[in-house]
Amino acid sequence: MDYNINLLPPKFLIQRDKDRCIKCGACARQCANEAHVIQLDGSIKAIDERCVDCMRCVSICPTRAIRIEEYPVKFRESANWTEEAILEVYKQAETGGVLLSAMGNPKPFPVYWDKMLLNASQVTNPSIDPLREPMVTTLMLCRKPARLELVDGKVVTEIPPQVKLNVPIMFSAMSFGSISLNAQKSLAMAAEEVGTLFNTGEGGMHRELYPYQDHAVVQVASGRFGVYKEYLERAKIIEIKIGQGAKPGIGGHLPGEKVDSEVSQTRMIPEGADAISPAPHHDIYSIEDLRQLIYSIKEVTDYKKPVSVKIAAVHNSAAIASGIARAGADIIVVDGFRGGTGAAPTRIRDNVGIPIELALASIDQRLRDEGLRNTVSLVVAGSLRNSADVVKAIALGADAVYIATAALLTLGCHLCRTCNTGKCNWGIATQKPELTKRLIPEVMYKRAANLLRAWNHEIQEMMGGMGINSIESLRGNRAMLRGVGLTQKELEILGIAHAGE
Repeated sequence: MDYNINLLPPKFLIQRDKDRCIKCGACARQCANEAHVIQLDGSIKAIDERCVDCMRCVSICPTRAIRIEEYPVKFRESANWTEEAILEVYKQAETGGVLLSAMGNPKPFPVYWDKMLLNASQVTNPSIDPLREPMVTTLMLCRKPARLELVDGKVVTEIPPQVKLNVPIMFSAMSFGSISLNAQKSLAMAAEEVGTLFNTGEGGMHRELYPYQDHAVVQVASGRFGVYKEYLERAKIIEIKIGQGAKPGIGGHLPGEKVDSEVSQTRMIPEGADAISPAPHHDIYSIEDLRQLIYSIKEVTDYKKPVSVKIAAVHNSAAIASGIARAGADIIVVDGFRGGTGAAPTRIRDNVGIPIELALASIDQRLRDEGLRNTVSLVVAGSLRNSADVVKAIALGADAVYIATAALLTLGCHLCRTCNTGKCNWGIATQKPELTKRLIPEVMYKRAANLLRAWNHEIQEMMGGMGINSIESLRGNRAMLRGVGLTQKELEILGIAHAGE
């Protein structure tokens, strides 16, 4: 008798309307998790335990015969031992392993974007009609000189390398391996179409992305995957990745089963080998060490490429950012604890780091107080969900933002949070050829580009309502923000007044 009872109930229940189902088998052929199985008699069996609620079957069913519901499991109520806490103990008791999660922190922590409102102009400072008057949402990411020197009417000051963005939004770092090449190409094509940048992540740059190099940010992470001179020269910006919001203080891990021949060649590691990025850079243990790496990169690229440094939002982010600015970085990237990732230890994802809103405000203020703000550009990431979030981020002090989860949603992602399994039914977080072919870059890039255009239009409308016609005039303009439902300490850190003041 087998006494090894599986205490984990299914998370989802597959409901099939037998009157509507025509037994076409599309659900079974499309499900990478094999939650639908065609029987010998032609009927289709649902295996609820395998369902991840990716909604692929619901989307492709020609007769709308399928719906997915939460599995009706009821534990005795306990404010301390919640259903989630119990199920996590069951899972670890069964596997003996670390819990892994994907796509960002779902815990009900405060979302400060939703507790801030935008001011509007009316009479004394009239609003601007964005349809009839020019609105400038282009910007330059760069280190700005303290002053310009003119000789005979010409600027003689040496200007650091400048990067122009047509919109204040870029696609954040997602490496080849964690997502498919087709997903990367879709974002690269959208970035080129709109006039912004995409980030290759720490997985090197596939040769099929070379045509989009003028819109690429490449990363130098602790694992140094795929990093060599040509890789750096093909970038518009070179980003040193110190940390990320989903797992501050933790390195990266791409399982060997996802390292096929293409990933192997791009990352310059053996096929089938785990790609492990250590938590620290083993040549960076101080700001002085970081400065040496920044200038090593600038030397190898003849000082033609801006260098950014990406950190996670933690309690001393402001002091760290000050050190990064003094170390010679051109751009500082800060990633908040709601940021997504392909796989992170659940305990780290849910308990380490701080919200990007608080980190951004404290960093911007620290750099201003020390007279460093114009020496660097500031980019933030970590669950920017819509154009209003972008406007609020810029008003808090950001020059631009990165988006990742929102970008993947345009490609079909349904946030099923199983990226680490490599069985993405939408061809995004997978390297399986039969799955990646479902994502057609030439079709899906248009959706990502449409999102940026729509957000940019809304940003212009909100700026017009504030009586502002330039994104530069919005940056750090906290007078345009008011808080609702925030404590005095939160208002103090954000540097904004309460609604009604």
